[in-house]
Amino acid sequence: MKISYNWLKEYVKCDLNYNEVSTILTDIGLEVEGIEEFQSVKGGLEGLIIGEVKTKAKHPDADKLSVTTVDIGEPELLNIVCGAPNVDAGQKVVVAPVGTTLYDGEETFKIKKAKIRGALSEGMICAEDEIGLGNLHDGIMVLSPDAEVGLEAKKYFNIEHDYIFEIGLTPNRIDGASHFGAARDLASFLNLQKPTKATLPTVEHFKIDNHDLPIQVEVEDSAACPRYSGITLTNIEVKESPDWLKTRLKSIGLNPINNVVDITNYVLHEIGQPLHAFDADKIAGNKVIIKTLKNGTKFTCLDEETRELSNNDLMICNAKEGMCIAGVFGGLTSGVTEKTKNIFLESANFNPVFIRKTSKKHLLFTDAAFRFERGADPNITVYALKRAAMLIKEIAGGQISSDIIDVYPETIHRTRVEVLFHHIERLSGVKIPFETIKKILESLDIEIIGEDNRGIIVLVPTYRVDVKREADVIEEILRIYGYNNIDFSSKINSTINHKQKPDIDKLQNIISDLLSANGFNEIMSNSLTKSKYYENLETYKEENLVKIFNPLSKDLNCMRQTLLYGGLESVAYNINRKNSDLKLYEFGNCYTYNEENKSSNLLNSFTEQKKLELFITGKKYENNWVKENKNSNFFELKAYVLNVLERLGINIENLDYKSCEPDIFEEGVAIHYSNMKLAGLGIVNRKLNQLLDIEQDVFYAEILWDNIVKQIKKYKVEFIPMAKYPSVKRDLALLLDKDVRFEDIKNIAFKAERKLLKKVNLFDVYEGDKIEKDKKSYAVSFILQDEHKTLKDKQIDKIMNNLIKRFENELKAQIR
Repeated sequence: MKISYNWLKEYVKCDLNYNEVSTILTDIGLEVEGIEEFQSVKGGLEGLIIGEVKTKAKHPDADKLSVTTVDIGEPELLNIVCGAPNVDAGQKVVVAPVGTTLYDGEETFKIKKAKIRGALSEGMICAEDEIGLGNLHDGIMVLSPDAEVGLEAKKYFNIEHDYIFEIGLTPNRIDGASHFGAARDLASFLNLQKPTKATLPTVEHFKIDNHDLPIQVEVEDSAACPRYSGITLTNIEVKESPDWLKTRLKSIGLNPINNVVDITNYVLHEIGQPLHAFDADKIAGNKVIIKTLKNGTKFTCLDEETRELSNNDLMICNAKEGMCIAGVFGGLTSGVTEKTKNIFLESANFNPVFIRKTSKKHLLFTDAAFRFERGADPNITVYALKRAAMLIKEIAGGQISSDIIDVYPETIHRTRVEVLFHHIERLSGVKIPFETIKKILESLDIEIIGEDNRGIIVLVPTYRVDVKREADVIEEILRIYGYNNIDFSSKINSTINHKQKPDIDKLQNIISDLLSANGFNEIMSNSLTKSKYYENLETYKEENLVKIFNPLSKDLNCMRQTLLYGGLESVAYNINRKNSDLKLYEFGNCYTYNEENKSSNLLNSFTEQKKLELFITGKKYENNWVKENKNSNFFELKAYVLNVLERLGINIENLDYKSCEPDIFEEGVAIHYSNMKLAGLGIVNRKLNQLLDIEQDVFYAEILWDNIVKQIKKYKVEFIPMAKYPSVKRDLALLLDKDVRFEDIKNIAFKAERKLLKKVNLFDVYEGDKIEKDKKSYAVSFILQDEHKTLKDKQIDKIMNNLIKRFENELKAQIR
């Protein structure tokens, strides 16, 4: 949310600069996340001076140029060559002296001293489009004869220089979603130092001019619309807004439309109450009905898009049809245009639940919906009507032509809360003087209606929808009192607790260090994701998603079942920015819902599992003359996964490799240990890549962290001394059928010799014209060792002969 520094100061008088105001707003809960400089004209007309043309002569070498002398209040006149046909002696003009920077969109250029066709030019006489004050370029800008020579142009044109605060508004602080709301908080803080009050513009001069255009209002569902206020104005002139109004809206990022619409937007951002203006001549039957329409009703909105309504969408209708989606978006045919002469102005309060559901359903996230769905003040609707009606009369002319219509069947009263003094002290840790508490509450419009030595009873204003309990009132006191004013205790409390083993955080840090040392970058993706990713998947079924009741958007409507899509989004983001060689990893929790596990305890249906996921894609190394530039591949990823497992103490010699999920992996394997899946890795299915427009192969590994921790818990760290007796290595060259795997050789070897065989390693593979086509040659090494004595040749030969026989019998192997 954007708040203008200059606009803010209209409601609270203070001499603080924008940095001081920013600091205070952050301290009292309206966090300023950024500050932007704003100028009503780009460049702020810096360096431009009001001047007077003293003489004009024809350029000796150019028919369309004139040589002028210009007085800008300096001792010396400036010689300026001008090409404008309307330049003449005696004119007051805008001059850009040498060194001035002018703006043309995003481009800039600096005025330099130059010779134009032999004549010296020491500046430039400006047209309005050259300095951002208009679009005309027929000639120079000629000012009023009483313009003061030497005056800075920014002062003459009253150029506004402002600072815009970007407020990170929390969902509960909708009362701060306006300039007056921010001013009210600022004044409350300043009031602790000296009397300060935020003041709303007065509406005491509001008056009804006639009763020429009465409109009947009927609210069919008062639960959906607790209050509806309206008024009519006639004989208005819809036109461009005055400069001050356009500047205010532009400063907070809004585009001016016309004077009536701009006033409704102005009041919205001034006091936080959304308004809507209807063309009164298009209200059939001179009747406004607030109701829902039949399921499937078509309605065309302001953006010319036709939407299908549900019977839960609250509508503002006339006697024949819908005119506006209540509190969310206007209709195409009922709005204000340049031809509009009479308007009906609406100021209402709508049920937040209705507005939120409609906004999310139709993906219409408007400023009005933003405020209504968080809870607007029901008791400000009439003030907002009067404020807007008076501004419309002032700017667009016309008359107020009806009484204020106010349908308010059940008055919404202030919330009554009892606050005990010892609870304030207990929660804050300090004893705040009662006079300070009283001053803070009064400045926040929280009325004290009773007090004794135990505490106070207060009435909370209706615009504070988040303040309902004693703790909420105490939070308000502390917010304005200042958390920085609460001293930290010098006392340190500690407890002795049992440290779980294995230490999960330590394990995660160990693996993070390992991966980072191997060139990986850690990423952190949102645990909220889009359900569309899980359509037509078998591994992660859509029915197992944990859905969000009131999602911020369709892109964040469920909890993730896997870290895969967050990683792919990061990969796509980097590739789109020319960073295509990536090694990424992420630790994160994943969530599933299984209705079959539903019981009396609802939580049994939900599962939370921690995972570690790796992504590699692109080239293995940066281009250099030492290493050949190769693409990343499956075996590189497998090596990283095995390194992780081995670092955690998993015996990788005893891993089982099985087929993996085809909807996730184009090709890959699943790694199991002791009948428990530890990881899956391979090439990401190209259909999944296409969801994010990734064209290159992505190699992905999903490591089930919780399963690994379960395995680690079984292990005990023991010291094993280095063997006293040497190991022996023997090699065999085996001619095998092509379908024989190294895993088969390894399993047979360990079955044949369980005691002395320590390791089996494949160190060479040959397939070529020197052996049969359906054959391959494996060179395999065998490490033998007896921990109690030195092995003798006779014993070694016996073991190797036994292995050869087993290979010949079970694999039809031939010894080469």
